[in-house]
Amino acid sequence: MVNGKQGRPLAVVTGASSGIGEAVARRLSAEGFDLLLGARREGLLVPLAAELGASWRHLDVADQDSVTEFCQGVEELAVLVNNAGGARGLDPVEAAPLEDWRWMWEVNVLGLVAMTRQLIPALERSGRGIVVNISSTAAFEVYEGGAGYTSAKHAVHAISRTLRLELAGRPVRVTEVCPGMVETDFSLNRFRGDAGRAAQVYRGVEALTAADVADVVAFAATRPPHVDLDQIVMRPVQQAASHKVARRE
Repeated sequence: MVNGKQGRPLAVVTGASSGIGEAVARRLSAEGFDLLLGARREGLLVPLAAELGASWRHLDVADQDSVTEFCQGVEELAVLVNNAGGARGLDPVEAAPLEDWRWMWEVNVLGLVAMTRQLIPALERSGRGIVVNISSTAAFEVYEGGAGYTSAKHAVHAISRTLRLELAGRPVRVTEVCPGMVETDFSLNRFRGDAGRAAQVYRGVEALTAADVADVVAFAATRPPHVDLDQIVMRPVQQAASHKVARRE
C-alpha cells in the first residue's frame, strides 16, 4: 500500500524522470507532498527519487499492465499529474509515419486516460483530489506539420473538459495546464536527437522553463479544495501564438 508518509498528502507524477515532470516533482516535494514518481527511464528516476525521499515505480503509460502495476496499492491520493507525453516528427499529414501518430496518441491520450481512470477512486477518497493534465497550447491551436501532436493535445483538452463535467459534485478537481514554448528535451525528442534542429526551435527566444510550469502546477494543486482552475494557458512573452514568435536576432 502506498500512501503519504507521516500524514502528508500523496502526489503521483508521470514522466517524472526529466523536464517538466522532474521540475513538478521537485516543486511538489518542496510544498510538502509525499511523492510516487513514475517513468520509463529508471536510470534518471531512481536518483531523483532518492534525492527527494520519494517512492518510485517503473511506468510506461502506453502499457496497460504497467499502469495497473504502478497504481496498485494507492489507496488515497491528493494529486495526479499526467505529464507523460511528447511529440514525434514534424511531417505533413500526407507524409507522416502512422507509427509516430500511434505513439503520440498512445502516450498523450490513452496513457492519460488509463492513469486517470485507475486513480479516480483514490483521488475521491482523499476528499480533495485534483487531476492536473499537462497539455499544451497545441490543445487549441494548429500548425503545419503538427497534426499528430495537436490532434492528440486537442483530445487531452476534450478529455479534461469532459472529466470536469462527469466529476461535478464529487471531490475531484480537473486542471488543464497549457504551456507554449518550454525549453526542455521536448524538441530534441521530437527530432530524434537532432540537437541542431532542436536548438532552432528556441533560437532568439527566452522560452518558458520546466520550473515555470511547475510553479503553475503547484499553485493549482495547493488551492483550497473548493477552488478549481479549469484551464491555465502560459507562454513566453515573445510567443503570441504557435506560429507567431518575436525572435531576437
